[in-house]
Amino acid sequence: MRKIDPSTLDLKDNVVTINRVTKVVKGGRTFRFAALVVVGDGNGHVGCGIGKAAEIPDAIRKGKEDAMKNIIYVERNDVDSLYHGTTGTFGSASVKLMPAAEGTGVIAGGPARAVLELAGIRNIRTKSLGSNNKRNVVSATIAGLANITTPEKVAKLRGKTVEEILG
Repeated sequence: MRKIDPSTLDLKDNVVTINRVTKVVKGGRTFRFAALVVVGDGNGHVGCGIGKAAEIPDAIRKGKEDAMKNIIYVERNDVDSLYHGTTGTFGSASVKLMPAAEGTGVIAGGPARAVLELAGIRNIRTKSLGSNNKRNVVSATIAGLANITTPEKVAKLRGKTVEEILG
């Protein structure tokens, strides 16, 4: 997999969740924040990251920086859907990704929807299974998208033509 330079992309970010974490110390409670951020250009590039800081804007900034380090490219077909169905797993969360026809839209829950919309996928059906932890669902969605391949790549691996693969 080739390394993607985030500085060449026009990235948009979406904060999926912000968690307030409390630590009880001798002088009272200290509050810190953890932000889960998804970045993407709406044209096949998407990544997620987590940032932790004492203030919310700093946590979001750190999450965005972390997400830029983990960008993947998603192969899409001519109707901005997937070439084939797949299941992505991360921890005990799994997300089933199924291609859909033109006009279907994005049928997905909140965390998975954030990833898919920023990846530029416009027609897809998904089902989130197992854990509904937002961090794990986002990571499972990205893991599933990373498994997508094109018919051209499959044909080349098998030493056949695209017509033989597609039937």
